[in-house]
Amino acid sequence: MAEPPLLPLTLRGVRLSRGGADRLHGVDLDLAPGGCTVVMGPNGAGKSLLLKVLHGLETPGAGRIDWNGQAPGPAVTRRQAMVFQAPVLLRRSVAANLDFVLPRHAQARRDDLLAHVGLSDKAATPARRLSGGEQQRLALARALATEPEILFLDEPTASLDPAACLQIERLVLKARAAGTRIVFVTHNAGQARRLADDVVFLHRGRVVEHSPAARFFPTPATQAAKDHIEGRIVLSH
Repeated sequence: MAEPPLLPLTLRGVRLSRGGADRLHGVDLDLAPGGCTVVMGPNGAGKSLLLKVLHGLETPGAGRIDWNGQAPGPAVTRRQAMVFQAPVLLRRSVAANLDFVLPRHAQARRDDLLAHVGLSDKAATPARRLSGGEQQRLALARALATEPEILFLDEPTASLDPAACLQIERLVLKARAAGTRIVFVTHNAGQARRLADDVVFLHRGRVVEHSPAARFFPTPATQAAKDHIEGRIVLSH
């Protein structure tokens, strides 16, 4: 029997504390199937923590998370993937990094993924010898190898040059077009405009705005979001 889709997602009153202080304060959020949600907000707003909670890497102290009738757990997490700002790669070749997550004897699938991210000529290269942009493309290929229903990306281009950023963005857009649900954290308003179907704006550990990108950027509903879009420093705490 086919598993029900993970989305829609509902969060109600989700709280997470660190060092005796709340970092997420009663987060309420709804995510529908399809598209790319960009998560924005000042430093310390809770963006990365929110992704970790959604991916099961952090357990909230309170609140409810509902994945289309399913509670968080291994059965949900295995249908997701996450890419971090600093790529987490094995000390093996590029090809071996993909072999690690693919079924045995899946060389054709591996070769297709390497071609998809432009790394076919690097298959035998140790992953640690790749450039930053190449490492991030490999991390993205490895995430896509699991055919996730939802892909979380936590500032995957923050340390990359503009050309490498655009390569990652193109791959993300292709994944979205192929049906993978994208949740993408970025500080870059220009990048957010290029990628977002909708924007979640966090401030002081709360979702203070969630609206279509076509409305959020020209007419943000809060001063904090307006300041952030216009590049003014916003203190989260």
